Amino acid sequence: MPFKATFNRFYAQVKTSLQDGTFAKLTLAKRIGNTDLMNIYVWPIVVDGVLKLELKYKYQQDEVQQIVSIDEAEVVLLQYINNPFMSALLFTTNADVVYKLNKKRAVSITEKAPTFAHPSYELAAFLKESHK
Repeated sequence: MPFKATFNRFYAQVKTSLQDGTFAKLTLAKRIGNTDLMNIYVWPIVVDGVLKLELKYKYQQDEVQQIVSIDEAEVVLLQYINNPFMSALLFTTNADVVYKLNKKRAVSITEKAPTFAHPSYELAAFLKESHK
């Protein structure tokens, strides 16, 4: 898969934002073609004291949730890059990081000013509890 190396680099920023407590949300968006799957939203969730990620698959008529480890999420999400999604948006309190494929399938990773002022509540609570 030609996007694997660049997506791995992007996902390393996801992991860093989870570790340093700045992660707010991750979204896969900008679909190619007419698919039922509209978006994938990713949020931290704590299950039995372990930080995991909840993937919410937003379809036109339905939503499906999946809870996976942080490493598993990388593998799962990579399957959806270029089929059907052309972009992944990482929202952190430091910056919005945009992973984008253009029409020629060239990858760009850019940063913008942050949209979110606060990290995910679940992540902040988990990190606060784990540092006690």
